[in-house]
Amino acid sequence: MQGITQRCVYISLHFLALWCQAQGENHPSPNFKQHVRTQGAASDPLSRRQVRVYQLYSRTSGQHVQIQGRRVTATAADGSPHARLFVETDSFGSRVRIRGAESGRYLCMNRKGKLVAKPNGESRECIFSEIVLENNYTAFQNAKYEGWYVAFSRKGRPIKASRTRENQREVHFIKRLHAGPPPFPNVDQSQHFEFIRLSGTRRAKRNRKTRTFS
Repeated sequence: MQGITQRCVYISLHFLALWCQAQGENHPSPNFKQHVRTQGAASDPLSRRQVRVYQLYSRTSGQHVQIQGRRVTATAADGSPHARLFVETDSFGSRVRIRGAESGRYLCMNRKGKLVAKPNGESRECIFSEIVLENNYTAFQNAKYEGWYVAFSRKGRPIKASRTRENQREVHFIKRLHAGPPPFPNVDQSQHFEFIRLSGTRRAKRNRKTRTFS
């Protein structure tokens, strides 16, 4: 009787293990892409924002994006003060805010798909997702209007965002370092460091005379 009971317990444990294994196989694996997409789309108000300085070279106009007053064009030459952009991170992902170093205004997109420059960049209209494409160009998709991209014509004029697609040349940019002077208040960095020579005190001279060696 005891042997039959032990055998029943063994069979029950065996079937329990098979059932647990089946449940584990049927359990869906975590969707990491969705997790990254969700976390990258959330603004980070706590961490210190990282600021990068560069230019955006337009593939179609052959010039650089500039924020000049309220106007946004892609007609700036390499090293132009208006072509220098401050790019501020907004989240853990690739969302950024783009601010003109010279004008202090942010690159934004209104509900009509027009590029505008605003003094305040807190709204979602002024947040863009950096998308690195297969051809190594970078596209900037607006965070509020999904599927709408920053784009310029051959003459450097903004293109209505509702007519843009990711595979169009008009939305392709190259990030380049700015060739002008550094955007820091310390412009005297070229001055050489000078040593100040102090004459020895009487006490130091007296100690030097009385010093003996063993």
